[in-house]
Amino acid sequence: MAASRATRSPATDTGHARDYTAVALAYAKAAAADRVQARHCKWVRLAAQRHLDDLKRARDKAWGYYFDPWHANDVCDFAEKLPHVEGVWDTPTITLEPFQIFVLAMVFGWRRHETGGRRFTSVYEEVARKNAKSTKTALISLYCLACEEEPGPQVLTAATTFDQAKKVFHPAKRMVEKMPALQEAFGLIPWAKSITCSDNGGYMQPMHAKAKSQDGHNPHLVTMDELHAHSDRGLFDVMNSAFGARRNPLMWIITTAGFNLHGVCYEQRTLATKVLERSVIAEHMFGIIFTLDRAEDYDDERKEGDDPYDPAKWIKANPLLEASRPLRDEVAKRAIEAQASPAAEGEFKTKHLNIWLGAASAWLNVTQWAICADPALTLDDFAGLDCYIGGDLSNVDDLSAVVLAAEDADGRLLVKPWFFVPEARLQSQDNSLKQVTDMYARWAAEGHLTTTPGDFIDHRVIEAKIRGLKDRLAVRRATFDQWNSGLAMASRLNEDLGDGGEAFAVQLAKNARNVTDPAKAIEARVKAGPARLRHDGNPVMTWMIGNAVVERRVDGSILPKKQTPNSPNKIDGVDGMINATAPMLLPVEDDGVDDWLASLRA
Repeated sequence: MAASRATRSPATDTGHARDYTAVALAYAKAAAADRVQARHCKWVRLAAQRHLDDLKRARDKAWGYYFDPWHANDVCDFAEKLPHVEGVWDTPTITLEPFQIFVLAMVFGWRRHETGGRRFTSVYEEVARKNAKSTKTALISLYCLACEEEPGPQVLTAATTFDQAKKVFHPAKRMVEKMPALQEAFGLIPWAKSITCSDNGGYMQPMHAKAKSQDGHNPHLVTMDELHAHSDRGLFDVMNSAFGARRNPLMWIITTAGFNLHGVCYEQRTLATKVLERSVIAEHMFGIIFTLDRAEDYDDERKEGDDPYDPAKWIKANPLLEASRPLRDEVAKRAIEAQASPAAEGEFKTKHLNIWLGAASAWLNVTQWAICADPALTLDDFAGLDCYIGGDLSNVDDLSAVVLAAEDADGRLLVKPWFFVPEARLQSQDNSLKQVTDMYARWAAEGHLTTTPGDFIDHRVIEAKIRGLKDRLAVRRATFDQWNSGLAMASRLNEDLGDGGEAFAVQLAKNARNVTDPAKAIEARVKAGPARLRHDGNPVMTWMIGNAVVERRVDGSILPKKQTPNSPNKIDGVDGMINATAPMLLPVEDDGVDDWLASLRA
């Protein structure tokens, strides 16, 4: 099994099968040198650069940490002696890939001068599905149970459900069962729901959020599996607060991306990114995220991030891709499904590309929407057409949308949106909203988002836009969601722009009855492509398209909406587009319009 510390040579470290430290260093140098981020995303590069910089810092003995090759090599050597328990492999025992060696070497190689214990007590690791997360977590758990000279170590694998927790526990249990030598070396005994270690009195067991009691533990290691799926922070807080009596504790979060940008997982992810960016100094935390890059993740001024359907980019989220043919085939298959199905697209991006999304199942396929984009679309294209305005006006301090729509001579739906936000919103210090705030600021600088002075939305700016469109084009009607504080604007618009007592500005209550027909019409046009839909490619609108989910009912009606009522991932432009499209589906005769207006008041 793993080499004994007593037999090691600090200079040559001949007690291990190979020099894993050298592999980890080579990986770090290659990742840091990948300046164009062809194979390594921003967060992997920053994790690699942190190691290289810390090696230089460690030359100063006054700094509290040092890198010990023996510990880095020992955990990897232990791992490669363990058997495969899932799938078909060329070798009977595990062979670590360079990215796995890098992560293990970082967590176990960096030590504290004061105690000799591990430097890192908190790990946040995010990687796409089928990249051997469960196997790696199992071997980490066994190593911490048997090899760290900890009296009575408690090793807990925590998850939302017992079935999820077993996905880590069972591989570890089968490894022990398949290796009598491992049982003998450390006194390990596999039981139905635990693994005990008679040599040190420790045990490993699964723990889940619905357990009757989560208190009373004194863990040495807690692995939090798929933290993105936790509906609240209860289990995380209980486990995180239980380490007080341990000299060398470790909380290891390993997860894929998810949809809840306000949950504990995204909170920990945000902290990890700040540590990697050096904006937060947390020497105890190691973070690494394997994902695709956004436009803002590149050093140059790119307008777009990585194309999720470019196979060359998939390795950034799937570091096991080149070593696993089944994984390559799986990702390729899911990509094909995602391009044809909005529901599959969300699953593909989160689970196979490790991209966080604001909605569990997008209503419209973002890729299909993007294909319909034409940045050359201007107001001149609306000249001579019957035009309609739809809007969603915020009440206080958030984003508002105005959308212009018309059908051209070729039967295409033309869509051009405008977005407004109070300028104070761009200076928000709320960390939970940082991602959205940063996007708002970038879009405002690029001219895709208009800021209004002060802390609250200025409806006068929006009203001026509507009046300007009415003056220039043949706008028949403006349709909005709930008016709230926009009632005064509605009154002024109707007084000045109404025709013979017929309202120019009307309210459309957002319910399945009112929005089903326009929503289905938009859905069909997006699927049909540029021959049926043309929009100006506004990135704010594209973001909102990806945020919208849809509730499909047994009577065939549908209701596009945000995933959660208080989500910062807005869909105001989507609602505005539906509102603009609604009256377009009606006959142009006055009787049809009057009947529709009467139904809205009912």
